[in-house]
Amino acid sequence: MTILLWKCFHRIINGRLLQQRTMSLYNQTHGFQEDEIKAKLQQFSGGSVDLSKEDNGIGILTLNNPRFMNAFTGTMMIELQERVAELENWKDGKGLIVHGTENTFCSGSDLNAVRALSSPQASDDRNRFPCTL
Repeated sequence: MTILLWKCFHRIINGRLLQQRTMSLYNQTHGFQEDEIKAKLQQFSGGSVDLSKEDNGIGILTLNNPRFMNAFTGTMMIELQERVAELENWKDGKGLIVHGTENTFCSGSDLNAVRALSSPQASDDRNRFPCTL
């Protein structure tokens, strides 16, 4: 009986995990459109999120925006999502090191983007925007 319950529980958990991975980060139920959000984020360019995969199974994710102490820009947020998806599909991955360039991890979000998103003309978009920069 215990084995049967364990197998049933295992199937349910695996089904939920697979279902979560196939869902979009942007939930259209709440009015978020993935293309609109990405277009908005791409307006705030600069920096990059680089990924290298070592033969030993260790991935190295590098935040690269040293001019602004590795502050996240909109394009970096999009790139981070892409790198995470790439890591999820990496069968040989065992671990991940996340670091920033030039002795700074990450100072937060790019304040220019924050100011632009909180301006009066962006007030309509703020209600639909799922993440705060």
